[in-house]
Amino acid sequence: MLTNMENRQEPSQKEIADMTSIRQLRYFVDIAECGSFTGAAENLFIAQSALSRQIKELEQHLGTPLFERTARQPRLTPAGQAFYERARRLLVELDKAERLTREIGQGLRGSLRLNHSSTVPITGLLLERMGAYLRDNAEVSLEIAQQSSEAQLQDIAEGNLDIGLLRLPVLRQHDEVEIHPLFDEPLYLAVAAQHPRARAASVELAELSEERFISIPHGHRGGLSYQSAALCMQAGFFPRAAQVVSRKTTQLQLIQAGFGVALLPESMRALAHESVVFVPLADEGCSTSVALACARGCGEMARRFVEVMRGLDA
Repeated sequence: MLTNMENRQEPSQKEIADMTSIRQLRYFVDIAECGSFTGAAENLFIAQSALSRQIKELEQHLGTPLFERTARQPRLTPAGQAFYERARRLLVELDKAERLTREIGQGLRGSLRLNHSSTVPITGLLLERMGAYLRDNAEVSLEIAQQSSEAQLQDIAEGNLDIGLLRLPVLRQHDEVEIHPLFDEPLYLAVAAQHPRARAASVELAELSEERFISIPHGHRGGLSYQSAALCMQAGFFPRAAQVVSRKTTQLQLIQAGFGVALLPESMRALAHESVVFVPLADEGCSTSVALACARGCGEMARRFVEVMRGLDA
């Protein structure tokens, strides 16, 4: 048995021709508001004969006259008055829909889904550029959440996320995803205030071989913990794990409680309690990179956001 959906047929050319067109609605409303065919034809930049023909076809389709043709000026019939009120509202809503669609297509309106690594706090330069973008794009909103760098790339590749803010390096590349380095920042040794190294002017990585690190790299993830371990290995040791480890912002609380130490970026100082001390590293090259990820060929709204975050809007 055929369902109603299966029984439904596409409209014929005749049926399409018999439908009221948007053009006819605009012509009709313009005549009603102008008060004359001559004035409406001038406003619409069309011949009066063409305008009259469109209105005649509309009246034939509706099966009733819309205007009383008088010697002085056309007047709406009762049916025409009822049709005018609804036609005008339809055109207003159509204009709104067109404007909304155009603004979304041009990246002027909508919502962007943005996730950031827990070691990429929305502070400093990121916050400044994000604020500048939102001030210039008042109809755009951001949905922000935390997510690991590798998971961000996966979600962007699958179309579930628009923008990612992450720490390099990342271990897995996706052909569908672009990664744009934003800036580098120095790494510090983060220790509790009561730690023996808290008062040091600086520290060398080689001195930390006996320290307990609360951040140990994951076998399938890159980011800050991976970079920290790589620097420690260059100094001749692999970081020893503390009794409690974390790759999230909770590591600040673990350091504060004295469970261990970590190599953290300068931007995380803004999140740290005053009882966590950031000691400069004496070794060269102790820095970390923040990057932005987005889909290749992303929409206009995302593309504009990327340009601002990269500092390309000047």
